Amino acid sequence: MTLLTAGVGLVGWPLRKADVGKIEQGLERALRTRPVPSSTEARLRFLLAAHRGSTRRVAAVLGVSQRTVQRWVTKKTGARRPPGPAQVRTIEAAVLDRWQPLVRARWRAQAETEGFVFHTRARFGFAAAAGSSDDPRVRWITQDLPGEVARELFAAQDAGAGEQQQTVSSCARARLLP
Repeated sequence: MTLLTAGVGLVGWPLRKADVGKIEQGLERALRTRPVPSSTEARLRFLLAAHRGSTRRVAAVLGVSQRTVQRWVTKKTGARRPPGPAQVRTIEAAVLDRWQPLVRARWRAQAETEGFVFHTRARFGFAAAAGSSDDPRVRWITQDLPGEVARELFAAQDAGAGEQQQTVSSCARARLLP
């Protein structure tokens, strides 16, 4: 299993705001074999198929009324109402939670037993004038990590640990930090 993240500050460098969530995104991306539906309509169709066409069950999952779900999925031209931005985020989260559960379980079990390969970017160098040979540069790091690290990362993710906690514990475990 290969986990690809970009921009994670390793080797003692602090995480930037843009880097937060990269480990979790990399874990999620590594556990998918097919792309998640991109449009809201396709995501609603997926949720309806997952709940055997029951708008009542989909409404319970999304925390809205059954009639609201019916308005979102109707094919009648005047009756269709698109979901708002908050509902779109809720729909996306519900789809991501339910996307390929068997594949995700299989990949997770494999990563926890066999380990995985971790690809990331980090800045190396010294604080120097721009253009000098000591100027920090972004380098790709590839590290083969054992299954204990995968178990620790998944356990931290399941417990709701923050990105900084996941980075520090996984890097220290893999001996990437001093």
